[in-house]
Amino acid sequence: MESIYIFMLVALVTLAIIDLVVGVSNDAVNFLNSAIGSRAVSFKTIMIVASIGVAFGALSSSGMMEVARKGIFVPGQFMFSEIMVIFLAVMLTDILLLDFFNTMGLPTSTTVSIVFELLGAAVCVAVIKIASNDSESFLALGNYINSDKALEIILGILLSVFIAFTIGAVVQFISRLILSFKFEKLPALFGSVFSGIAVTSIVYFLLIKGFKNASFMSEDIKEFVSGNVLGTIGINFAFWTVVSFILIQFFKLNIYKIIIILGTFALAMAFAGNDLVNFIGVPIAAFNSYEGWTLAGSPDPTTYSMEGLAGAVATKPILLLAAGLIMVLTLWFSSKAKAVVKTSVDLARQEEGSERFEPNYLSRVFVRFFVNANYTIDKVTPNGFKKFADKQFQQIPISRAKKEDAPAFDMVRASVNLMIASVLISIATSMKLPLSTTYVTFMVTMGTSLADRAWGTESAVYRVAGVLNVIGGWFFTAISAFVAASVMAAAIYFLKLPGIIGLLLLAGFFLTRNFLNHRRKSKEIRTESSLQKAESSSIQGVIQESAANISSVVKRGNKIYSTSLDSLARQDLSRLKKNKKGITKLNVEVDELRDNIYYFIKNLDESSDGASQFYITTLGYLQDMTQSLEYISKASFKHVNNNHKNLRFNQIKELKEIEGNLNELFTDIQQTFETREFHNIAAIIDQKQKLLDQVSDKINKQIQRTRTEESSPKNTTLYFGLLQETQDLITATMNLLEQYDNAYDSSVTAATISTETTDNNAPEES
Repeated sequence: MESIYIFMLVALVTLAIIDLVVGVSNDAVNFLNSAIGSRAVSFKTIMIVASIGVAFGALSSSGMMEVARKGIFVPGQFMFSEIMVIFLAVMLTDILLLDFFNTMGLPTSTTVSIVFELLGAAVCVAVIKIASNDSESFLALGNYINSDKALEIILGILLSVFIAFTIGAVVQFISRLILSFKFEKLPALFGSVFSGIAVTSIVYFLLIKGFKNASFMSEDIKEFVSGNVLGTIGINFAFWTVVSFILIQFFKLNIYKIIIILGTFALAMAFAGNDLVNFIGVPIAAFNSYEGWTLAGSPDPTTYSMEGLAGAVATKPILLLAAGLIMVLTLWFSSKAKAVVKTSVDLARQEEGSERFEPNYLSRVFVRFFVNANYTIDKVTPNGFKKFADKQFQQIPISRAKKEDAPAFDMVRASVNLMIASVLISIATSMKLPLSTTYVTFMVTMGTSLADRAWGTESAVYRVAGVLNVIGGWFFTAISAFVAASVMAAAIYFLKLPGIIGLLLLAGFFLTRNFLNHRRKSKEIRTESSLQKAESSSIQGVIQESAANISSVVKRGNKIYSTSLDSLARQDLSRLKKNKKGITKLNVEVDELRDNIYYFIKNLDESSDGASQFYITTLGYLQDMTQSLEYISKASFKHVNNNHKNLRFNQIKELKEIEGNLNELFTDIQQTFETREFHNIAAIIDQKQKLLDQVSDKINKQIQRTRTEESSPKNTTLYFGLLQETQDLITATMNLLEQYDNAYDSSVTAATISTETTDNNAPEES
């Protein structure tokens, strides 16, 4: 009997290690995005500071472990065998859900996940117990759930969304109103006072309130701080303001970089202190349960009550330190963490650019509401204040030449993000309230970006859609966690050991598959040549710079065309589906180039109109090519997906003839643009009429067949569509080549725009 519980403990320890890796991959965004987005310091420095913060935070998290033992359910109502079922179901569900969100590149809340998993598993086991006991009604379910504490935790998570967003927006607005975007040119007093407030907030709420439950904090220090709150804050503010003034005035240090470094440490520490329970709290509670059961002499596990979990149990520091070490290693080596960080940074960036999320109905409604509200507020705001605010919020212009290398936002916003988030999380930790660090940090970031006027009319609907998508993901997590944990608990409860082994194998399969898929996609992203934005200021420069784009579009277009026809002939639906994704991605990249036209033209002087015309026309032809390829790919997929009759043998044979000639054409074009041997273009253009005549001949043959022998309207429609789009594809390709042939002049040296930034205060590369 005891062996099954030893097996469950081993499984829980293994799952805890995996959960730490998966959880940190998801939550790294919480304490890395502000420092990375501001590019205040190098990435290596950020990682070192965050790693130290995580290690210290892990040691301070002992008090939070009570949440897993008794925060959601009443342990005395469950027997040892039942409690182990709950804990194992929770851990299995947790790693699968978090890994799914990480694979999608979306941050979600590990706190929401663990809370609703505990709730779902506990409710499931309680319902099973009540159903098997004739003397109990389902009204007794409230006796099994710690409803007061559970409600407190859930309401705390929900309220944290509005509190974090509001406080972040207000503090950022006031900070920007005082410091402006030219904060580094202000007198030392401004920076020193801002630093004094920021560092005091971080030191007091994190090191003092956050460490309140740490095992290494002496009682004397705790009593002194709790009895002298105002004095402690006042002394801290005065000390740090003076230190900051000296550093700015005499040592010429950038105090904002120091705030960001300290804030990153503080937020990483607050994260580990609050969220470690999400990853190892359940296995530790299971170990405490097993320890209590064995000390009692290993009685019947189905009758041994777990009342002992209701008491205070200190977690061994060595376990916390080991967990912290795993978190640090994950932080350094997880590629999924970087994907999640990118989502949050993109949604908060100051500059316009391509957006990661499409607008939806709700985002449009929200934006319209706030636009109207802003118009009303604007009418009652004094003109003097509006002029002052507009001046303070006026950004320093930066060159668009290297826009991709510019920071997503400046160091003032990064400092506010880190300060507010770490303070809010530390307060929650001191109250033993497992606040969602993802909720808090993300909503603080969104609040500060809104206050900083980063959500203009050009980007607001996309940013709001992104926020709604991420928040929707969190609520989806809550529902999924509750349901999945309930199902897991029921399976383990009734199937016993076979069910446990089956679920562990299932979890291993999904984790392995997601890992391999993620690694494969990462390799594809690294190896595939994505399209690059042009930066030249002359036609010859654009010709040289865009050659790689033409080569890439032609190479990928050739593959898409060939795969469409080949898969259509073979009725290969899976390849057609994958091919459809390929053309969608190519279309998006061409659209992004078109979106960059505004910035391209803005960088040119008045004498460079020819380069603008050439670039715009080139993109138009590329878009024509991709639209033809998109039709061919989607029409082929739709035909096979709807189980229509296959094309006739002679139709397939004719299409393969065209495909062979187009393959030769595209290969020649690809090599010409890869080697920059533009003098070969004229010879390629000579093939135009021959190719078009070949397609026209196939169209005429199909017309004759339709009159005499063709019996399938769907086949006829598809075949004519493929031939007509092939004609358009050839025409667009040849038009593109003719433009390059007419514009290319080997005797002219290509001119490019200056790549120097006009921002003298640009942060160092990270």
